[in-house]
Amino acid sequence: MKRLAELEYLGLPPARQKLYNFQLFFADLPKKLAGGCKKIPAALGKFFGGIGRGFAGIGSIFKEGDFKTRLSFFIMGFGQFFRRQIGRGIIFLLMEVLFVLFMAFFGVHYLADMRNLGTVAVEKTLNDYGLEITVYKDNSLKILLYGVLTIFIVIGFIWTWIINVRQNAVAQKLIEEGIRPKAFKDDLKSIADEQYYKALLAVPLLGIVLFTVIPIFFMILIAFTNYDYSHLPPENLFSWVGLENFHTMLSTDVSGSGKFAYTFREILIWTLIWALVATFSNYFLGMFVAICINKKGIRFKKGFRTILVMTIAVPQFVSLLLVSKMFADEGIVNSLLMNLGWITEKIPFMTGPTMAKIMVLVINLWVGIPYLMLITTGVLMNIPADLYESARIDGASGMKQFTKITLPYMLFVTGPYLLTSFTANINNFNVIYLLTAGAPKTMEYEGGAGKTDLLITWLYTLTITNNDYKMAAVIGILVFLVVAVISLFVYNLSPAMKNEEDFQ
Repeated sequence: MKRLAELEYLGLPPARQKLYNFQLFFADLPKKLAGGCKKIPAALGKFFGGIGRGFAGIGSIFKEGDFKTRLSFFIMGFGQFFRRQIGRGIIFLLMEVLFVLFMAFFGVHYLADMRNLGTVAVEKTLNDYGLEITVYKDNSLKILLYGVLTIFIVIGFIWTWIINVRQNAVAQKLIEEGIRPKAFKDDLKSIADEQYYKALLAVPLLGIVLFTVIPIFFMILIAFTNYDYSHLPPENLFSWVGLENFHTMLSTDVSGSGKFAYTFREILIWTLIWALVATFSNYFLGMFVAICINKKGIRFKKGFRTILVMTIAVPQFVSLLLVSKMFADEGIVNSLLMNLGWITEKIPFMTGPTMAKIMVLVINLWVGIPYLMLITTGVLMNIPADLYESARIDGASGMKQFTKITLPYMLFVTGPYLLTSFTANINNFNVIYLLTAGAPKTMEYEGGAGKTDLLITWLYTLTITNNDYKMAAVIGILVFLVVAVISLFVYNLSPAMKNEEDFQ
């Protein structure tokens, strides 16, 4: 692409400048992506270098520390006991004892079994009465879950051990300088005062680790196994398969197992189309409705808003199921049209591949516009009226006022919401599942997918209906990558990120 000189660029009309910036961005995109990929090794090197320097610092503490500090490397809390920090010493010693007991009676067993995720699933034996019974032995799912939990406990213990060592080094230095280290009561006062925020954040942080981070890590590991309907614990074991599932999902072959790759590509394209159309159609039409209602001279504004809010008040579960029944082949809409003589054959609103996609997009407008109307109404009321007055004095038309005042202000204020709305639509399970459940189903797709399935609804079918957990985990990882890349890309282009100073 030919690049313009600065004077040539400034001589372009504003619309041409924006078009040129848009083209220039995509022309430079491959170079930016390549530059970002080149930075990955340096970032990884910096990360691991930081870890190495941290452990080097621990080595220096051992080398320069006295016997109390060195003893705390092996028996946590002993350094604190010798320095009359009894409370800290008891806590650290108790944590080490609990960790050793946990590893001895529980953790080591599951960490060892994680190598092959079990060897014997069930065993037939005779009971005391000579009857054959089934004894369950290894369970791959429990081994993987408890193994992941053990890994996080080991990481937490290492972090605690490092804190113990560093606290001993600090206490040793303070004593050498003639300063008495903090007592346990001082620690309690600190927690209740200047360190109060840490105590408050400890519980939610623990909850995030237990209910978000560990399940995500567990799901990622599932993607590297053969956990499916043929390998369901406890009767059957599953094992590690490396990158085989990713190869199946991203293969270029469209026959045999390659149908998974074809299905993924088709559903990914539809998911992105759905997210774009659903997000921006709701956004601009909701804004249009809000502008129309707020326009001077419009009567019954509260009544119009109340009618629109009614669609929000009714639960989506009820309204979407009702609409899906209305537009079914045997539904009231087809029956009414046929009774009126307007059609001779039933319209496949929810069973035709193209028609079903159009219908879910149209029905989503009915669900989404009221939300955007409420959001944009609040923003429109906060746009300074003198901006429009000045524009009218300068002869600006209504469209010019919208493009130069309303839209830039709206995009700046609601930009983050627009991004989260796009992300939510990629994972919009309710609308698709309650309207069509992914139908119409087709043999062309693998894994029980249908023409209106999004990646999230296909993932649900794979897990609940097909018990194909390994491929569902792969889809979960790929969905995360797609959403993360698009979110970062859009956020860095949004006016809220780039032009913050314009709205100070």
